[in-house]
Amino acid sequence: MSDSPTAALLGIFEHYQPQRLLSVSSAPIPAAVAFCAQHADCTHFETNEVPLPAGYANQRYDLAVVADQLERLDKHQGMELLAGMRNLLVSRMAVLVDMQRTPAWEQNDFFGLAFQRQGHFKRDGQTLTLFTYDLASYKTVPDWLNSKYWANPELFGKYWW
Repeated sequence: MSDSPTAALLGIFEHYQPQRLLSVSSAPIPAAVAFCAQHADCTHFETNEVPLPAGYANQRYDLAVVADQLERLDKHQGMELLAGMRNLLVSRMAVLVDMQRTPAWEQNDFFGLAFQRQGHFKRDGQTLTLFTYDLASYKTVPDWLNSKYWANPELFGKYWW
């Protein structure tokens, strides 16, 4: 994908062009700040509080980024944060995590939450992994879900029982 997490996030932002961007991080995320500075129609919401403050938890966002949070939370709190955001607040999300600093987390935990691994970045002794979630493409349409496999293909899409 790219050689740095900032470049990877900027690529994601450019692809989706979010107008409402939520950052959940202990420090400002440079890619989010840069993107919103260059795009006047982008409103950037930032917080470092987990659980999310009521003002942030009651809104919808086009995209959310979580960085430097899962390393500070226990696994249960992290799962609640990611699943809650995915289910209630956003349709697209990116998570940057240092898997070495979060021994309780495994890649399969992210896969179980429907995230896909998008990148792996090593720099200054730190290794970050980028996981993304997009509601529109997280699951491929099964091959059997078409009229070819129906008992009466001519009735496909005609009747709903």
